[in-house]
Amino acid sequence: MSPMSRGIAQHDSPLDCLHRLFDALALAGVSAWALSFSFAEGFASHEWLVVAAAVVLVFHTIAEVNGLYRSWRGTRIRRELACLLTAWAYTVPIVLGLGLVTTYNAQISYSTKLVWIVASPLSLVVLRLAIRKLQQWLRRRGFNTRRVAIVGVNDLSLQLAQNLGRSPELGFDLTGFYDDRPADRRPEISSGLAPMKGDLDQLVADARSGKVEMVYITFPMRAEERIRTVLRQLGDTTASVYIVPDFFVFELLHARWTSINGLPAVSVFENPLYGVDGLAKRAADLVFGTLFTLLAAVPMLLIAIAVKLSSRGPVFFRQKRYGLDGREILVWKFRSMKCCDNGSTVTQATKDDVRITAIGKILRKSSLDELPQLFNVLAGSMSLVGPRPHASAHNEQYRTLIDGYMLRHKVKPGITGLAQVMGFRGETETLDKMEGRVRYDHKYIREWSLWMDLVILFRTFRVVLGQKGAY
Repeated sequence: MSPMSRGIAQHDSPLDCLHRLFDALALAGVSAWALSFSFAEGFASHEWLVVAAAVVLVFHTIAEVNGLYRSWRGTRIRRELACLLTAWAYTVPIVLGLGLVTTYNAQISYSTKLVWIVASPLSLVVLRLAIRKLQQWLRRRGFNTRRVAIVGVNDLSLQLAQNLGRSPELGFDLTGFYDDRPADRRPEISSGLAPMKGDLDQLVADARSGKVEMVYITFPMRAEERIRTVLRQLGDTTASVYIVPDFFVFELLHARWTSINGLPAVSVFENPLYGVDGLAKRAADLVFGTLFTLLAAVPMLLIAIAVKLSSRGPVFFRQKRYGLDGREILVWKFRSMKCCDNGSTVTQATKDDVRITAIGKILRKSSLDELPQLFNVLAGSMSLVGPRPHASAHNEQYRTLIDGYMLRHKVKPGITGLAQVMGFRGETETLDKMEGRVRYDHKYIREWSLWMDLVILFRTFRVVLGQKGAY
């Protein structure tokens, strides 16, 4: 087989199969229990099986798509639970929609549906917490553990050793480090970590004797020949071998594995909102955007009248800004200044800026001038939550001053964002402040979730009511 045709696959463990089985049993059991609230005399067995089968099939299909049944060993429980709850959030409308089409919904009471919607994910969460606790209890007592060796002594390997030491529940017993280099060419290993065990020949001997079951190679990726040599030597053992790539020392923006006709690659800068996640965020924008637009309709009408009567000029101001992937968009705002700067030079508003109208001061202080951006959200050029769009002139200025500045455009700009609720709202008169805003924009892209969007929206109302930072 040619090296170019080889791919990377993630294999299911016996525990993954058990998770699928336990989840199916839990969902079927909760469905049967919930149906008892609608049918005191009992639900026909064949009908119960149809409902349970539909729930299990839909949930497992979505779970396979969003990666719930991957290996979670070494990751925090909250990430696994977030993935589980996301799968359930998609399952509910699909199952209810199927029930509506097949008329099953007409036979089932609202109390049954409510019990099913709440109790099902609760049972799945409790089940996973119990399995995790059992795993941790067994591994802390030496069961289901594997003896691990690290090849190479460098900053990456020391960080890996610290991570393993902080998480004994993972079941990895670090036996020590192995490296061919002399002591004066490698960093010192602190006393709290595993000891230096020897060179690569010693590693091979220990792997052959069963003292080492797993090997992590942490050489720099440029040391290709050294990596090949180690792999060739370990090929004569039964140890499981992993390469820890040192590209993780770079600033990764929502990295993920991909494959090009079997050739694996990892993204360094990528948009996190693809596939199901992108559809979920867009659906949330449409639902909440429509709701907010309806609630703001009357206030927006009154503001439009006030802007028109208070000063000469248009009611709305559409400014050129960068949108998704740096494409230029026109962002709607209520006009709050006597001028409408939209050229190659745009001066940020400052405190007591003479360009701001009397009504404009109130609008900018309360952020009400941003309300027309709801039209951008509904049209799809903006999102409710995302990095705030800057004037195109400011983008051209700061992209040469701040590393990674343009990466903030890997997602749609938002009416509000993480940077704004973390204290970087309004004027950024110093480079440090703009760097802080960009840093939080990157953090938002790396860690995005629908829950994060909801938290940011909630905190935005608190920030706006505090009326700090905007002029």
